[in-house]
Amino acid sequence: MYKFVVYILSERFKSRVEFLFHINHSMSTRVMSCIEEMVPRLEVYSVDEGFCDCRGMEMAMPFEDFGRMIRNHVKTCTGLTVGVGLGPTKTLAKSAQWAGKEWPQFGGVLALTPGNPKRTEKLLSRQPVGELWGVGSRLEKRLQLLGVTTALDLARASPSLIRKTFGVVLERTVRELNGESCIPMEDALPPKQQIVVSRSFGERITEYDAMRQSVCAYAERVAEKLREDRQFCHHVSVFIRTSPFDTGQPGYGNTAFVKLRVGTQDTRNIIEAAVKSLDAIWRPGFRYAKAGIMLNELRPDGMAQLNLFDDEVPRAGSEALMSLIDKMNQSGRYNIGFAGKGIDPDWKMKREMLSKAWTTNWKELPVAKVC
Repeated sequence: MYKFVVYILSERFKSRVEFLFHINHSMSTRVMSCIEEMVPRLEVYSVDEGFCDCRGMEMAMPFEDFGRMIRNHVKTCTGLTVGVGLGPTKTLAKSAQWAGKEWPQFGGVLALTPGNPKRTEKLLSRQPVGELWGVGSRLEKRLQLLGVTTALDLARASPSLIRKTFGVVLERTVRELNGESCIPMEDALPPKQQIVVSRSFGERITEYDAMRQSVCAYAERVAEKLREDRQFCHHVSVFIRTSPFDTGQPGYGNTAFVKLRVGTQDTRNIIEAAVKSLDAIWRPGFRYAKAGIMLNELRPDGMAQLNLFDDEVPRAGSEALMSLIDKMNQSGRYNIGFAGKGIDPDWKMKREMLSKAWTTNWKELPVAKVC
């Protein structure tokens, strides 16, 4: 079981919605859609977290009533039960949600409002400092050496002293515990700095042709991800390695890269660079267990730096061709790819134990039997 968390923010305070379920991307999207229907602004923080801006909501109803409304709406649309915590900052919202789990008498809804500081103080006095957002086990031990054992102890600490001793990140936590919002909402996720596709092989690879097929297949997939993120890459690297668990067998692992003069999101260019990298590190006589491709130096559309003396130009019609391939593969009716990856190779990952697509495949919907 995993937890799904949504934080709902307003000018005065924020709230958090949490539920437990077997998480997958489709259910994450459904729950986010349910929340988005009820709020004017949503920041998707991760696959299981988000922040919502609810300015003006307090003029219509109490925040805890609004939290219960969200619970009912998500329950109606998805069948999932959610818990709601509310607070004036993201950190306090997380603390409220933690308390909502610890004490069931709140019924899954807890509000930390500026008008009730005693409730906030009491909650923080009972919350271990290690349970705070952004405080890990190592940081918790260092704080405990200074006598900071609860969230309230940290809230009462001097922000300047905390910054000098632990850094600006923990100083923001201190300020947020005192109701000062230091972590603003983001309208869009920051662009990725790296895109990686790697897999373990279903069978050990000993032949170059099989390894080349796997690298081509991974290059094709990583290029799709690159286009989904609307970026261009300027650096392609490939790694291969044997398994450390193959006792009695020689071990080997290596990485090579190609730096591109002109940024690209064309699968053909990425495959070409990946194969060059593979040729530089391939060594026969080993039983390879894994390979992968990494794209670095990613830049958004229109941000490519051109070389005045370079005669290399992008392939003609590249954007149209890649767009057509992506649309065909996403339609569900076709599946088109590059021949270099082979057809149903033996090295493909074993998928006999693959979990069923309970929520996205009609043929794999769960069946309930009534006795």
